[in-house]
Amino acid sequence: MSARQGLVRHAGPVVTHDDDVRSLGVARWEWRGEQATLADDTVAREEPLELRIAGVPIAVVMRTPGDDLDLARGFLLSERIVASPAEITSLRHCDRVDEPDAEDNVLNVGLSPSVEFDLQRLRRNLYASSSCGVCGKASIAAAMACAAPLHDALALPIDTLRALPQRLQAGQATFASTGGLHGAGLFDESGTALVIREDVGRHNAIDKAIGWAAVHDRWPLSSRVLAVSGRVSFEVVQKALAARIPVIVAVSAPTSLAVALAERSGMTLLGFVRGDRACVYAGATRVRRG
Repeated sequence: MSARQGLVRHAGPVVTHDDDVRSLGVARWEWRGEQATLADDTVAREEPLELRIAGVPIAVVMRTPGDDLDLARGFLLSERIVASPAEITSLRHCDRVDEPDAEDNVLNVGLSPSVEFDLQRLRRNLYASSSCGVCGKASIAAAMACAAPLHDALALPIDTLRALPQRLQAGQATFASTGGLHGAGLFDESGTALVIREDVGRHNAIDKAIGWAAVHDRWPLSSRVLAVSGRVSFEVVQKALAARIPVIVAVSAPTSLAVALAERSGMTLLGFVRGDRACVYAGATRVRRG
């Protein structure tokens, strides 16, 4: 069996549920030098949380489950929906949801009658998702409804992929002087940097890189590799899928929903790419020796 054939088995999909609601078990291929081994891993869970006021959806936030009541309370205060904690009369998970997978992902808020707000304005400004399930599956389905799975014969040497984080960092001049910005870069099949952008927001840096490439490189961005300076969330994979980028390389960890979307979308997702180490969480057939 060849090295590439050996990487087809079981890499990527979620295989176990951790007892802790904040984490999830997955399988990964870990490269060390020229050797790849299949192992179990644990990633942070990521799920949408829909917030409702008097049963009306006003916002969806991506979060790690747990401490949902604190999250909702802080959201209401930081978004100035309420002026003080006393104006929040109740916080509870909804007993009835549209789909079983949405259980624990919908929170209903009760406010004091004295609180005045424009419900329609809140919905326009804050409600970011119309997926009725409000669960990981619904989020993935919504993403894939806008962008079909990727099918290509791209295969890149592991050494090329392992070199990208260092090349990304070399192009982050402001990070070097401040330590305060995220970086995102697009690379070709040889590992050559096409564009590197920085921003205080990871998603903004990705959008900047994709926006540049749409004008100066090609569209869609097939055969390109996206490298990011931190972790990989669902929205990072979603943006890459929309741009048709087949491979994502990250210095840090992916979340559970990022792994699931990459797997379902036929994308390749690498995390913990540092030195001679690289962990492949999805799409292992695009990674070869060399």
